[in-house]
Amino acid sequence: MAKTNTVQIKLVSTADTGFFYVTKKNAKAQTGKLEFRKYDPVARKHVTFKEAKIK
Repeated sequence: MAKTNTVQIKLVSTADTGFFYVTKKNAKAQTGKLEFRKYDPVARKHVTFKEAKIK
């Protein structure tokens, strides 16, 4: 059976609210850290989310 290229990552809010999204990324195709602008319901606005490892 083939090994998958996808890994689970955590996208942590830069607004320091503690809110995060969990998503997958292709580790071979996306070698850098992901950074998205998504909605933070705690801050109630769109903020930047940066990639962090899931513990």
